[in-house]
Amino acid sequence: MQTLILGHDPAGVRAAAELLSQGELVAIPTETVYGLAGDARNAQAVARIYEAKGRPSFNPLIVHLPDLAAAQRIAVFDKAALDLATAFWPGALTLVLPLRPGADIASLVTAGLDTVAIRVPAHPAAQKVLRAFGGPLAAPSANPSGRISPTTAAHAADPEDGLGGRIAAVLDAGACPVGVESTIVSWVDGQPALLRPGGIASEEIEAALGRPLTQPRINTDAPNAPGQLTSHYAPRADVRLNADAARPGELLIGFGPVAGEMTLSETGDLTEAAARLFDLLHRADARGVPIAVAPVPEHGLGAAINDRLRRAAAPRQGSGVARAG
Repeated sequence: MQTLILGHDPAGVRAAAELLSQGELVAIPTETVYGLAGDARNAQAVARIYEAKGRPSFNPLIVHLPDLAAAQRIAVFDKAALDLATAFWPGALTLVLPLRPGADIASLVTAGLDTVAIRVPAHPAAQKVLRAFGGPLAAPSANPSGRISPTTAAHAADPEDGLGGRIAAVLDAGACPVGVESTIVSWVDGQPALLRPGGIASEEIEAALGRPLTQPRINTDAPNAPGQLTSHYAPRADVRLNADAARPGELLIGFGPVAGEMTLSETGDLTEAAARLFDLLHRADARGVPIAVAPVPEHGLGAAINDRLRRAAAPRQGSGVARAG
């Protein structure tokens, strides 16, 4: 299959919507990363998402919608969920909520669970595609399962590290401004819970809720939301974390005072670091040498950056153990 590259002009948006209406898959930009979009109501299209990514079918998908009203037709909101949606949508927040009875969503989207992960993206191109298509789109990151997430159209269209040749098209609207996936919040025993740190800092969410987020134990063998597998966002090369200097043969990705051959942010800016993270991992991995990454503070967006780095460094099957320091 030849993967088309579409512009984000009206003609490109119309072409993307038409392909989606035919059950095809299109990688579209969001503010976080490029997502692999398919009709969330079409079981065959959703099955193609899992097939194209090589994604385990027990790993649920995020449904993208144009606004809160559309989201309320899919999920049941209580007051706390409405408060968060009002505060952060459109934006980089995913809510895991009870699936509304009779919601027109393919069961494969939720991996058979009675909850659904939903968000309203802020990216103008994603909004245009959603409105032109006129329905909910399931859209995990547009990369092979477990590999580095795509923040440019070139990442998504790459035939080896992306999905080039496996999907119908990529809508190119440049680099994603946030650069890490959405923050995921659910409710466990009635308490708001952080399932995945992401593009909105947990401190901001806690301020909006007026109470702390719990951090439940995650069952990585049976995830109840995307992005919970232990090894994820991974380059082919080994990754060593919290490195103050490169060892012989390594490429060092720096941060702040730790200078590297590449750097997440010379000034220690966590927003800049998040936006550059996956692109630098792609570039470093192309060098074919082990990767070392400088320490990143754990607060704010640093929590999301470190979450992705720990998963990138986690042992893959037969690869031994992850390393730090």
